[in-house]
Amino acid sequence: MGAVFFWNKYFHYICNFSYSVRMDNDLIYKLMLVRTAGIGPVRYNELVSKFGSPAAAAQALANADAIRDVVRREIDRATAAGIQYISDDMSQYPHALRQMKNHPPVLSVRGNVDTLAKNTVAIVGTRHATAAGMNLVAEIACAFAAHGVAVVSGMAMGTDTAAHRGALRADGAGQTIAVLAGGVDYIWPLENESLYWEIVERGAVVSEMPVGFVPIATNFVQRNRWIAGIGEKLIISEADMNSGSMKTARFAMGANREIWAVPSHPSDSRAFGPNSLIQTGCAKLCNGVADFFAQEKNNTKNKKNNISDNVLLDALGTIPVSESVLAEIVKKSISEIKTDLVVMELQGLVRKVDGGYVRA
Repeated sequence: MGAVFFWNKYFHYICNFSYSVRMDNDLIYKLMLVRTAGIGPVRYNELVSKFGSPAAAAQALANADAIRDVVRREIDRATAAGIQYISDDMSQYPHALRQMKNHPPVLSVRGNVDTLAKNTVAIVGTRHATAAGMNLVAEIACAFAAHGVAVVSGMAMGTDTAAHRGALRADGAGQTIAVLAGGVDYIWPLENESLYWEIVERGAVVSEMPVGFVPIATNFVQRNRWIAGIGEKLIISEADMNSGSMKTARFAMGANREIWAVPSHPSDSRAFGPNSLIQTGCAKLCNGVADFFAQEKNNTKNKKNNISDNVLLDALGTIPVSESVLAEIVKKSISEIKTDLVVMELQGLVRKVDGGYVRA
């Protein structure tokens, strides 16, 4: 009886697996190729061209059976974690990325796959951004998301976090896309774990790497290339000349993307990157939301005339600030600001998140 149950279950699994493979347009063969050591997008395209199809190329691999087993185990882990795969011949694959030479043949996705089919804007910048820089980025991201454009970034601290959180302020789903250097299930930095799950719930997290993969330095460079590829235009905020954000800008130039840069004071090293792009004519000068959405100009003027008198509220933005830091900023004791924070939380003005408080 047990043997019959086992073989019935096995047969059911094989039939479902084969059906899934057919439905995904030979996705398993594509995964077999890209999960083989030494085969990246360039080599993948060479092999498919040589053998005529991903299936023929995968079956010609010297260790095809072993690779197939690895891929099946990864698919099982992905399925259990609610992770999906999309290949570059599927409608959900980001259309701007598909136009990029030697793009990833397969992406793993956690969240709302339909987010990847939306119009997009990539926003990047330094991890060590100023409060003013992050607030501006959050405002721009929120405006794009409110207009149905998905905001693409890399989920790093600083500018990336401000971009994602700004987009998440907008109503609805599909506002933001996080491109990861590791597996789509590998949350980094750990400080952004709550942000990761918010993006999964209301946007999408994507990666070209295997499920569970722990990234190394070179993976972040490639991640930057795909951020530039998925975004139809790029906005770069504060960034020094040798930063990953400037590498993203160079990838965007190579892909003929429209680039905007936020200028800063020249004495700040974080201004060197965007200022140089503006100076050389590689980027348009970005002053804020009004550069992209004309109807927002009046709102920008009104904001200037309605500056809050609440010093504690003004100290908060999109990045969590702890009670101890807030106490230093407003020159009050922690016990005093705790009372104020509770009142403002009840009023819906602030939210308590991992790491402290943010402006609601």
